Amino acid sequence: MAVLVFRLNGVSEQEADEVRDLLTTEGFEFYETSAGRWRISVAAIWLVNDDDYTAARERIDEYQKQRQIEQRAAVRQAMEEGRAPSWKDRWRDEPATLILVWVGLAVVVAISIWPFFNWIRS
Repeated sequence: MAVLVFRLNGVSEQEADEVRDLLTTEGFEFYETSAGRWRISVAAIWLVNDDDYTAARERIDEYQKQRQIEQRAAVRQAMEEGRAPSWKDRWRDEPATLILVWVGLAVVVAISIWPFFNWIRS
């Protein structure tokens, strides 16, 4: 029976590719499931053989510890050089995300103050 070894929800494509490469290099047999059209299923990497779980999990844990060290060093270096991402950088990299955030904020504010405007009119 298959066993879940790595969830892909909220994981960058780069990290997912690196985990796939790691499992392939180490010779583990695995398959993937997607989150589906509505994003309610489990996007994950599953091992075919239950016996491989401990060894695969150890390799993934080692990889994630190394990645964490590298990412923290990169952030620390960027902060020391004064290259923290600005609104312009975020707008350039992910304009749709920022637009959706602002629209969401506007909707929440509108719903929150709507009863007060109805009260004033009556």
